[in-house]
Amino acid sequence: MTEAIKIDIWSDIACPWCYIGKRKLEYGIAEYEGDEGAAPVEIEYHSFELSPDTPVDFDGSHEEFLATKGFPVEQIGPMIERVTGIAASVGLDYDYGNLKHANTVLAHQLIHYAKARGVQLEAKERLLKAYFVEGRQVGTIDGLADLGAELGFDRDDVVRSLSSNEYLADVRADQQTAIAYGIQGVPFFVIDGKYGVSGAQDPATFAQVLRQVTDEKTEVGA
Repeated sequence: MTEAIKIDIWSDIACPWCYIGKRKLEYGIAEYEGDEGAAPVEIEYHSFELSPDTPVDFDGSHEEFLATKGFPVEQIGPMIERVTGIAASVGLDYDYGNLKHANTVLAHQLIHYAKARGVQLEAKERLLKAYFVEGRQVGTIDGLADLGAELGFDRDDVVRSLSSNEYLADVRADQQTAIAYGIQGVPFFVIDGKYGVSGAQDPATFAQVLRQVTDEKTEVGA
């Protein structure tokens, strides 16, 4: 079977489980690709805002931000420690001490900008690393233009695109599709257009779904 298996992923830049889920998916794909007869896997990311009311540049710590969202103060520290530990288990070095909370709608536009130029996956990885590992600003045009330049884009053209909301309609279309699918939390993976996987599942789970899709396509001669 040579037909690619498509994985559509709804996620947000400011979502710790989305970055963890991205890594676990990648490990799962690597496991699946070791199978005889494995099909190519194609990935496309779609926009989802977990907290669209977040200011462009939240002036406060991660703990203070979570407190504004109603999390009990005494639970925040252990929760951060748990997430940081799980991230480390898949090779991600989260740095919540330097994390800069931001509205992510412009970051999603930059990912669509990159998608139109064939480098969506690279842009998604770069923005997640910038946010969770490097403490970079991903909510402002200047901050995103710097990251765009690092990806090889013309910085001035990134500024032009973001300033004009060139890809805002694409972001909103992704969000409307998520509503139609009933997606309420991310990461959410739609595999081969029919299997939904919610959350940062273990790599073996992703590998198993890919094997199931492969078996089904083989049976019908796809």
